[in-house]
Amino acid sequence: MKKVLVAVFCFLFILNSSVCVSAEELSLSAKAAVLIAADSREVLFTKNADTRLSMASTTKIMTALILAEQEDLTKTVKITDEMVRVEGSSMGLMPGDVVTYLDLIYGMLLPSGNDAANTTAYILGGNKEGFAELMNKKAREIGLKNTHFVTPSGLDDENHFTTAYDLAILTSFALKNPVFKEVCSTKYKTLEFGNPPAKHTYQNHNKLLENYDGVIGVKTGFTKKSGRCLVTAAERNGATIIAVTLNAPNDWEDHKKMLDFGFDRVSGVTIDPKIPESVSVISGDCDKVKISTVPKSFTLSDSALFNIKTKVLLPKFLYSGIKAGQTVGRVQYYFENRLIGEEEIISAADVHLRNNKPAFKQRFIENLSKILRLVV
Repeated sequence: MKKVLVAVFCFLFILNSSVCVSAEELSLSAKAAVLIAADSREVLFTKNADTRLSMASTTKIMTALILAEQEDLTKTVKITDEMVRVEGSSMGLMPGDVVTYLDLIYGMLLPSGNDAANTTAYILGGNKEGFAELMNKKAREIGLKNTHFVTPSGLDDENHFTTAYDLAILTSFALKNPVFKEVCSTKYKTLEFGNPPAKHTYQNHNKLLENYDGVIGVKTGFTKKSGRCLVTAAERNGATIIAVTLNAPNDWEDHKKMLDFGFDRVSGVTIDPKIPESVSVISGDCDKVKISTVPKSFTLSDSALFNIKTKVLLPKFLYSGIKAGQTVGRVQYYFENRLIGEEEIISAADVHLRNNKPAFKQRFIENLSKILRLVV
């Protein structure tokens, strides 16, 4: 009996223990660092993760994301002198060049072009100050608590700062954008622009794309004030994790340690939620219609799996005129009381208005009776 109780106690202890470890347990050169699961945002490792620091060119994660969210990325812009009047790294833009919005995203995320970031600020915000307002508005929407943007490129300013944790949350959001994810994971890219047009080939500054299995980006950064800054995302076996370091002299090795640590502790988990088989229909050619949803995948530690909660949002009845594949509800997924994802619930068949209509009075009584039964 004692052995059984001990076994149960140990099992419960494992389920309720936190995966997150302190800085002392994973020695890093970084002044601040964090490691999270990309979708659930479960924190796996933290070191001064809420300390406000400058972020250098990791700023361009936000700048590139805002541009990537524009409707038409084939849209072109003619470069002016003020757009490229900026110091630091460059994609080589010159006044008079004509480039697409997509070119600018590649220019920001591969060679870390300050000229590309500056150009983005002028075309979307009118100037750097106007674009900073857009950046800070987006930061608030995402839920970044300790971040403030001043420049589009990451050049130093005392009021331009973030935290390792906020930068990880921003990255988890940015990776949901397919254009951003595709560009930041590109190792080499050839663009054609100029006057006359010429080919320009760029290599991604992130060395881990070449020497760590599963890396998909995201962004490097450096200024004298910020030190070396790095954001890395990696995927393995259905699990995606994000590592962030700020002011890290040995950032490449820091990230390898963090990613190794993370992949030893998380896995890709697919959750198949329980929903009703069908929903009642009012005035339809059938009384009920079958519904379905698809399973949802998350990156989680073993203990965190038990903290995922699902919420089914579904009306008690539907009206006729439903099409197969139509959204009729949603399943929401929560981790630590935070919404981390949702999937649609759809109708499995068409439901038409009943053909053989009874008398109005009889139809009214039938429908009222059905509604009352569902509500009670």
